Amino acid sequence: MSMTPRERVIAAMKNEQLDRPPVAIFTQSATLGQMEKVGAAWPEAHKDAKLMAKLAAAQADMFGFECVRGPFCLTVEAERLGCKVQVDKKDAAPMIKVHPFKFDPMVGEYDSPDALMAPEEFIKAGRPAVVLEAMGLLKKSHGENYAVVAGNTGPFTLAGHMISTENMVFGMMMAPEEVDKWVDAVTPICATYTQALSDAGADVIQMSEPSGSTDMLAPDMFEEASGHAIKKCLANVKDAFSVLHICGDTYPILDAMAGTGVTGLSIEEKVDPFKAVSAIGSKTVLVGNVGSVRPLFQGTPEEVKEGALNSAKAGFGVISSGCGIAVATSNENMQALVDAVKGFKN
Repeated sequence: MSMTPRERVIAAMKNEQLDRPPVAIFTQSATLGQMEKVGAAWPEAHKDAKLMAKLAAAQADMFGFECVRGPFCLTVEAERLGCKVQVDKKDAAPMIKVHPFKFDPMVGEYDSPDALMAPEEFIKAGRPAVVLEAMGLLKKSHGENYAVVAGNTGPFTLAGHMISTENMVFGMMMAPEEVDKWVDAVTPICATYTQALSDAGADVIQMSEPSGSTDMLAPDMFEEASGHAIKKCLANVKDAFSVLHICGDTYPILDAMAGTGVTGLSIEEKVDPFKAVSAIGSKTVLVGNVGSVRPLFQGTPEEVKEGALNSAKAGFGVISSGCGIAVATSNENMQALVDAVKGFKN
């Protein structure tokens, strides 16, 4: 079956029968090896659209992955909305240093989210505008042959960036109506940015919602905290496929995640791939779930191959890392992931 990488990813997103699944990093994909090879490195590649596009394309150009993907962190939206973000390291992702709004459920003091900018203003400047420009550049340079994947941040996680995730989790128990105000306030911003990414050229929008993990919330809290907002801002995107990524053991919430109406679910190796496929069936397309830490970062090429084939044999639609790639992951392990999947036959 002769297909371009883009055609293969699109077919997988449509849940069509293929001779093998595509191998494509839908989460953070940049490594130090790629930065050195293509001459585009952090921190500059977080802020410059041309460098971002060059580094986003490196997974395809250097290793043969079947998509291109940017940006490389979950601080783009937060910085635009007022968070102080440290963006100055080559070997570490940007980090939020200051949350701009007060939210203290212990004493009952809460800032209002009314001060947030309008969604239309949000996409006009700052790093969101840089990412949108980079998506356009990727569409022109690689869009004919490769799927263009854009990453963004889920509403529950973004709300936590505004007021601190720890405070928000306490708020879910002590003042859930105040948490709802913040999630409701950022949801239109997430929705507008999601659609803008599609309009700029992305074929797939992969939204990360790590604060919706069962490590943070009881499974029965997912729909109230995050799921309802994801339906509004990710599942409704036009002219692009939608993939929801949540970290940790998502097995207890797989049905709820699928119930958001997204095209696909990106999950970690903490979920047994065979159990995940059995639980979800054809409800959605599964993406993953080769461990980002082990085997990709800490393991051997042979262990990477074993993990990749395990996900492929289970029936995952797209073979990818279970979470964002560690920036120090070796070239050998990245290549081993590609080679293992391209040698696999259903």
